[in-house]
Amino acid sequence: MMINRILWIVMLVAGLTAPFFAYPVFVMDLLCFALFACAFNLLLGYVGLLSFGHAAFFGAAAYITGYVIKAWGFPPLLGIVTGAAFSMVLGVAFGYLAIRRQGIYFAMITLALAQIIYFMALQMPFTGGENGLQGIPRGELFGFINLNDSLTMYYFVFAIFLTGFCIIYRTIHSPFGEVLQAIRENEARALSLGYDVDRFKLQAFVISATMAGLAGATKAVVFQFAALTNAHWQTSGEVILMTLVGGLGTVFGPVVGALAVGSLSHELGSFGSWVQVILGTIFVICVLTFRRGIVGELERIFSKR
Repeated sequence: MMINRILWIVMLVAGLTAPFFAYPVFVMDLLCFALFACAFNLLLGYVGLLSFGHAAFFGAAAYITGYVIKAWGFPPLLGIVTGAAFSMVLGVAFGYLAIRRQGIYFAMITLALAQIIYFMALQMPFTGGENGLQGIPRGELFGFINLNDSLTMYYFVFAIFLTGFCIIYRTIHSPFGEVLQAIRENEARALSLGYDVDRFKLQAFVISATMAGLAGATKAVVFQFAALTNAHWQTSGEVILMTLVGGLGTVFGPVVGALAVGSLSHELGSFGSWVQVILGTIFVICVLTFRRGIVGELERIFSKR
């Protein structure tokens, strides 16, 4: 669609020029959450599975990445890959337990499993408990590119975001993605056509968990810190809000939603705890007035024209 081509161009141009107009660390944070939202959207928007525990993969990858870089001396790229791989393994275990249930039962199982990860992050000796895992070194990329420079680190993060986004984009626009959407629309019919529905849902769950882990691992290196909030259920709620505001089931919706919600939270930071009330109000307004989200409404307008 024309709107997707326009958004591709806007995303690339904005991504390449953003650090010259905004604080690079803030934009890197937005990119990490944008990738996290895209990973969540793959599961909810294209398979129809609502997970309340996706923060488990985001937070677990952050802790694992921070630990292997700080304690074992892994280079940053290898540390991020290790964190994403751990989330992939975690996704296999969680998915195997959860995908046989649907609706609220699936959501509650993922939430319960995520709370186990949160409790482990609080109690394990290497995580730092409530203080978090601090002092994660950024190090050097390929042994000679210094990531302590904010501009260099930004383009490294942007490259990771584009890699994850392209993986999700390719997953959606493939025969595998078509089967996922068929399962979302009518699971019984997909089953009657001979598709192993549970296997497809498990594979989608694992891909989503891996990309969420990639986002969390990258965020840990950016901030040189892995915190309990990364694994908290509230983070799962925030990514749901980002996805719905941007446009559920659209390719670019989660990116737009993450930028909108993240920027709004930053601008309203002076309001303290009232930020959550304001965001909740915005969420209610979005659901009542434009249920397709920002990108979904744009696609509807362009399709009419």
